[in-house]
Amino acid sequence: MSLFLPYEKMWDMPLGGVSEEKQVPHWAGNLIWGFLVFVFKICFRYRVDNRQSIRGFYRKSGVVVVANHTSFLDVAFMYLVTRPQQWLRFMGRESLFDNAHGLVGQILSRVGAFPVKRDAADRTSIKRATRMLKNDEIVGILPEGTRRGKGTKTPEIHSGAAFVAKMGKAPILPMTVRNAELVKQKGQRFHFPKITIEYGNPILLADFDFLPKEDRLDGCTWYAMRECFALSQRVPRDQVDMRALFPGGRDFTDAFAKHPVPEHTTEEVVASIDAKDAS
Repeated sequence: MSLFLPYEKMWDMPLGGVSEEKQVPHWAGNLIWGFLVFVFKICFRYRVDNRQSIRGFYRKSGVVVVANHTSFLDVAFMYLVTRPQQWLRFMGRESLFDNAHGLVGQILSRVGAFPVKRDAADRTSIKRATRMLKNDEIVGILPEGTRRGKGTKTPEIHSGAAFVAKMGKAPILPMTVRNAELVKQKGQRFHFPKITIEYGNPILLADFDFLPKEDRLDGCTWYAMRECFALSQRVPRDQVDMRALFPGGRDFTDAFAKHPVPEHTTEEVVASIDAKDAS
């Protein structure tokens, strides 16, 4: 049982999926998951809605999981509720891996995370994510890039999630971690609200072919983020005010009002994959 392994080695090893290659050792991830389940169940009494949306992809297809970002706990809950059956390979900010003299990087790598350079076309991280998806693994991405309401940065949507899904030929699955932003607000003490994690339905990049080619990745990611906010706010998608949420960004509201995107269930998507494999 190796206590320490080079980061890069773990980033390029499978974790879950269908590969028969040697995987990232599971013992550390299992210990961390068990600890988080115990603590978070007591503190936040969390529940998971529509988990079958992600469970249905197990050993059937890779999937890109996206969520809106309101709290430092979002990532922990995204990882927590994916286990124990599946692992989430989270694409995290590169600088996180050097914290605490590398200890944070060792922990993150053990649970399946890998780094991405901010505000740059990081080909290495894209290749890693693509390989993971083709191995039927789950890749987690927060398209906003930073927590909403923290700092002075204007919220924006990065289209990397749709690009990774395209390269890995995988669906996108929106989700949200509701009430996590209430745990620690500026100038207040810690609170322990009841947390709800909810998955939506999968989104297929092929359904956005009606958009001009240069707009498809942006439009797909925008649509996925609107689904995340609809889950977060518990409202129909057409009631999410994306112009207010992303005042400086491109808005696709009118385009999707004229051309509604088909809805799919995980069962339908997996059945389609099985049919292609059988033909």
